[in-house]
Amino acid sequence: MNRKRFEAVPLLIAMASLGAMAPAGKAQSAVGAGTSSSNAESSSSRTSSRGGQPHLDLTYRRPTEKMKLKNYFFDTFGPYPIVGAAILGAVNQGNHTPPEWGQGFKPYGERVGSDFGIAMVTTTTRYALAKAFREDTIYYRCECKGVFRRMGHALISTVTARRGEDGHRRLSFPAIMAPYAGSMTAVYGWYPGRYGAKDGFRMGNYALLAFAAGNVAREFIYGGPHTLFSHVDRSASPETERAANSNP
Repeated sequence: MNRKRFEAVPLLIAMASLGAMAPAGKAQSAVGAGTSSSNAESSSSRTSSRGGQPHLDLTYRRPTEKMKLKNYFFDTFGPYPIVGAAILGAVNQGNHTPPEWGQGFKPYGERVGSDFGIAMVTTTTRYALAKAFREDTIYYRCECKGVFRRMGHALISTVTARRGEDGHRRLSFPAIMAPYAGSMTAVYGWYPGRYGAKDGFRMGNYALLAFAAGNVAREFIYGGPHTLFSHVDRSASPETERAANSNP
C-alpha cells in the first residue's frame, strides 16, 4: 500500500529537479505574465507623484477568450500532458497497475492512453469550472527571483487561481476538484470493475501531484503560449502609454 501511495512522487521529484537546474527565467509582468498577490497589493497602494492621487500600476489583465482557448489546447494536448502520460504510464507498468491489463507494449500503450485521458478530463473540467466561477486558471510565472520562491509560487498556483480585474489570488475550487473528476472518470469509465470511489480519490491525489509538477515545468521551462505575447502587451500597458504621452 505504501508503494502505491508514493507512485506519483518520482514524477514530482524529477520535474522539480529539472526546474531547479534550469536557468532562472525573466520575470513577466504583462498580459500572460504572472504576479504574486503581494505584488498586486503593493501595486494598488502606490500613488502618483502629482497631487497624491492613487492609481493602479497594473501588472495583470484578464486574458481574452482567444488566449484562454490557446492555453486550453496547450494544457490539454501540449508537451506536458503527453510527457506526463508517458512517464506515469511507465510507473503504472512497473507497478502492474491495474494488473488486469497485463504487461508488454500494448498494455503500456493502454496505460499511457488512460493517463492522458485522465489529464484531458482534468484540464477540461478545470477550464469549464473556472468559466462558471469566473476564475482565471492560466499559469502565470512569478515576478519574484530565486529558485525556492519561484518553486513555492508554482506549487501554490496548483490550488489557487486569479479572480477579478486586479487578478487577486484565491483558493480555487475548480483547480482542486478537477484532478478528482479526471480520476473518477477513469475509474467508472475504463478501469476494471473492482475499482471504486476510494481508488478514484487515491488516483486524484496523484493527478494533483502531476499538476503541481507541470506547474514547476511551466515556471522554469516554458509557461505556455500566452508568454509569447508578454513584450507586445507590456508595450501597450497603461503606464507605458502614460509615459509616452508625457514625453512627446
